[in-house]
Amino acid sequence: MKFKAKAELGVHIRWMIRRDMPEVLEIENRSFEFPWFEEDFIRCLRQRNCIGMVAEYEEHVVGFMIYELHKTRLHILNFAVHPDFRRNHVGDQMVGKLISKLSYERRTRITLEVRETNLDAQLFFRDRGFRATSVLRNFYDDTPEDAYFMQYVYQSDESEMILPINRISRLAG
Repeated sequence: MKFKAKAELGVHIRWMIRRDMPEVLEIENRSFEFPWFEEDFIRCLRQRNCIGMVAEYEEHVVGFMIYELHKTRLHILNFAVHPDFRRNHVGDQMVGKLISKLSYERRTRITLEVRETNLDAQLFFRDRGFRATSVLRNFYDDTPEDAYFMQYVYQSDESEMILPINRISRLAG
């Protein structure tokens, strides 16, 4: 699967299914020095609050994300785009999908940890409005490496803040 044009690709973002695993694992292994194993994905996705999604282009998985649903936030556990499809706005569309799940009355932020050595990911998320808010010392089990805790905070639209007018109580009172 080779694709080198650097233009915006329209991808279809959908729930991850079992048959996506070979392509997800290929992306994972090509993206990370310390990749997750298939068992890691399966264990995570069996959790009630864990969601897996893939970005699909011409019937191939070109990116994926695994995130947890919490009461007031979404927490990204794993996020990658196939190396041949990077800088084609695939990651932008996946982040956009997560941001669209936020609202001022429920989940108001997205959080994640990024390795201190993963400058590409730090810059990618920073350019999409995420901010590093703390350093997590010796965060990883596989290295003594630190992580940056990054978060995106939902900016509510003023129209969301307008309370509905109860005409009946106004007329009655």
